[in-house]
Amino acid sequence: MLTQTIKILIVEDEAKIASFIQLELVHQGFTTVIEANGRKALDRIIHENFDLILLDVMLPEMDGVEICRRVREVSTVPIIMLTARGDIEDKVAGLDTGADDYITKPFVVPELLARIRAALRKHNVSAQQQTEDVLSVKNMVLFPSRYEVQIDGQHVELTKKEYDLLEYLVRHKNWVLDRERIVLEVWGYEYMGDTNVVDVYVRYLRSKLDEPFGQKYIYTVRGVGYVVKD
Repeated sequence: MLTQTIKILIVEDEAKIASFIQLELVHQGFTTVIEANGRKALDRIIHENFDLILLDVMLPEMDGVEICRRVREVSTVPIIMLTARGDIEDKVAGLDTGADDYITKPFVVPELLARIRAALRKHNVSAQQQTEDVLSVKNMVLFPSRYEVQIDGQHVELTKKEYDLLEYLVRHKNWVLDRERIVLEVWGYEYMGDTNVVDVYVRYLRSKLDEPFGQKYIYTVRGVGYVVKD
């Protein structure tokens, strides 16, 4: 990621915290702008181009939750809320009004940077979904035009047949598919082997998708076959 092209608005009225965040982000190559007033921040978000917003909750003139709510009426820009430690209500309110993530103060810089990168990856995937044919299940996205799979923005390396099987299952998500049908559709009429090949390739997929990312995508329906579920 070319961080010098990423412009971040820091909405924070505590000058020391804002300066600390700005220093760390500039050191990482991001372009940053600070705004301490809530109403002015909203105006800037609407009229200027930012790639991500770091948004404090407690602000003069307009709080962060209200800013987030209004921004979501007109923009999908990634928003990370900055909340006080243990302030659960602020976290819930921020997420309910459309924030992508939150981080509690005080925080460590590596965690802040990781959350920024994750929010930017998520936004990039969403933008890609608007411009090309994609399939998605939970946090996994398939790009059929380039045989690519991403989970949380991270590329997953699959063989051609693994990808073909996964795409077929995802295109029929929430449908229970028996092994015979899967073999016919994925391996074709010419395939002369038995249906155990499906079980083998499902194990391959689980080892690359479910296990590394701690998520379950392909479910076994005993005595029938498999289903991908949202």
